[in-house]
Amino acid sequence: MRARIQQKLRNPLSAFISDSRAIGIILLACTLLSLILANLSFGALYRSFLTYSFTGNSSAPTITYLKAMPGTLQGLINDFGMVIFFFAAGMEIKRELKSGELSVFKRAILPVVAAVGGMIVPALIFYSMNKGFKSDQGWAIPMATDIAFTLGVTSILGTRIPLSLKIFLTALAIIDDLGAILVIAIFYGGQIRLLFLAAALILVLVVVLMNRFQIRFGIFQWIIGLIIWYCIYQSGIHSTISGVLFAFLVPVELLRKYELRLTIPVYFIILPLFALANTSILIPAHFTELMHNKISWGIITGLCVGKPAGICMICLLVITMGWAELPQHVNWIQMIGAGILAGIGFTMSIFIASLSYEHSAWKDIAILSILIASVISMVTGYWWLRIFSHKKKPRL
Repeated sequence: MRARIQQKLRNPLSAFISDSRAIGIILLACTLLSLILANLSFGALYRSFLTYSFTGNSSAPTITYLKAMPGTLQGLINDFGMVIFFFAAGMEIKRELKSGELSVFKRAILPVVAAVGGMIVPALIFYSMNKGFKSDQGWAIPMATDIAFTLGVTSILGTRIPLSLKIFLTALAIIDDLGAILVIAIFYGGQIRLLFLAAALILVLVVVLMNRFQIRFGIFQWIIGLIIWYCIYQSGIHSTISGVLFAFLVPVELLRKYELRLTIPVYFIILPLFALANTSILIPAHFTELMHNKISWGIITGLCVGKPAGICMICLLVITMGWAELPQHVNWIQMIGAGILAGIGFTMSIFIASLSYEHSAWKDIAILSILIASVISMVTGYWWLRIFSHKKKPRL
């Protein structure tokens, strides 16, 4: 014990980074910092810095290709940085499918259907509240579950909740992210350019063949991966899907290696930058007006009510039909708590909001509503599970 304490004192940064709660703390700190900066006297300057075009308006042939590239800091983070995040998430999904919780049907079915229910019900709630208005294009905003914050809360709860419930939530969040990626690719891209899409698919097949002939996975595959990203970016499908595609091309024996290498860059650089770049919103002078907006009610109700309702209802259905069973040592009260925690949208919800609305006021309302809903879900889910769980490590 003494040696462990001395090690933490010698290297507090490593100890902090190794704690999964650190991810949630940093994301929350970056969000608060961005909100504060955006609402200070120089807030307009801060916001314009994030959206300032660094490619200029030149039409010179030598830089024409740059015009198709992300031209702002916010665009670079969202269209390239987040691809790396989805690459890491994609590798985790592949590993779980190969040898993790998703590798056996009976273990995989419950988080899969839970994720589906947790996506459909919130989307329907939002759409029903915004039907007939242009704001209905944000129907996918309350579909997402944030992995980092959700796991951060379960880490704080420690042994109060069974390990099997943490695994269930992790699998649910991973599948939820995959669903969100597909929604983004299909519904939030631009006009489909078949030539670029075909080029991307051909390059994917090239890497598949290289793997088949056991050509060492290295620099050539990474170069092809960058070209795949560019082709997907140009194709009209959102570029984040390229991260998942390339992740599924990584040989199984290299998954863990790359995941470990990307943990710190993704969770302690890319996601904090994403939080800084996408939560720089101007809080309205009359804050209460926000609560009378269809967008805000759709998001808050979708995440705080739709998520737990959709997850628990579909889980009850498949368990009643005998297709699945509750995770070991988990009861229905705890499942409700897990559903509440799944209402922490944050990263993915903010990302979808940034794609849904071009109108800055609508985007600000959506992001602020996501933050409110995520805080409600975080606090409620934490206390729900704390009250209805015992601080006792289960025997597995």
